[in-house]
Amino acid sequence: MSTIPSPPQTELAPLPDEPPARRRRRGTARVRHVALPFGSLLLFLLLWQLLAASGTWSETLVPPPAKVWSAFIDVSTTHDGVRGYNGTTLIEHLGISLRRIAFGAGIGIALGVVFGLVMGTVGWVRSLFEPWITFLRTLPPLAYFSLLIIWLGINEEPKITLLAVAAFPPVAVSTTTAVTAVSQSLVEAARALGGSRWDVVKDVIVPSALPETLTGIRLAVGVAYSSLVAAELVNGLPGIGGMVKDAANYNNTPVVLVGIIAIGISGLIIDGLLLRLERAVVPWRGHV
Repeated sequence: MSTIPSPPQTELAPLPDEPPARRRRRGTARVRHVALPFGSLLLFLLLWQLLAASGTWSETLVPPPAKVWSAFIDVSTTHDGVRGYNGTTLIEHLGISLRRIAFGAGIGIALGVVFGLVMGTVGWVRSLFEPWITFLRTLPPLAYFSLLIIWLGINEEPKITLLAVAAFPPVAVSTTTAVTAVSQSLVEAARALGGSRWDVVKDVIVPSALPETLTGIRLAVGVAYSSLVAAELVNGLPGIGGMVKDAANYNNTPVVLVGIIAIGISGLIIDGLLLRLERAVVPWRGHV
């Protein structure tokens, strides 16, 4: 019995190594990516120290970095029998504020996505609600916070509502814009293949609008953070914004700066996590 000869074995050629020049450029780019922010931080601290040491302003107005660091240690630990600031440590103040942002901004983001999808797909709904959303988007939080206190009291309800109202417009606007920009040829192709209205929304419109919607969510979280101190103006302790407001009432500038830095750093971390989520959910963005 004859056998079929096997084809000759060929070895795959190894992939060429990356050129040394390109490796050096990538290594330099990584070092620069880390060194530039670190260098800018050192330069900022140096200028801050020089400004505080110059005596142009008193330490009440411009405390030196060492004094702010000492205030950070004080509000983060128990010292002289006093626990943190007003009986609550810095991490606890920050955690309470982040919980308020999670609830408030979460509600605003969810409503913004729903309204954006509806307004982007139903023309008369967009004509009805878009002017009101634009009106709401232009209002500063303090403009209606007093009204929320009158309606809802001074407990958690007005704070959560304020953060939800602040986070709602950016998501609604970005989602609406993204939905209306979806290619009509894709929609018509999906309908021609027998897709229902729900199928078109689920399989065509939502994936196409997702990148801009995630950008709107990042903006909404930033707006909620910028509204945090306003949300905690009344009965905000414990809370990082309430801590900043209370310390400002007593000209305790080091604690005010500690609170501001804590808000800023936590905001950077959350924005970085949202950016990672965006890259994981829509990896094609920027490559098509």
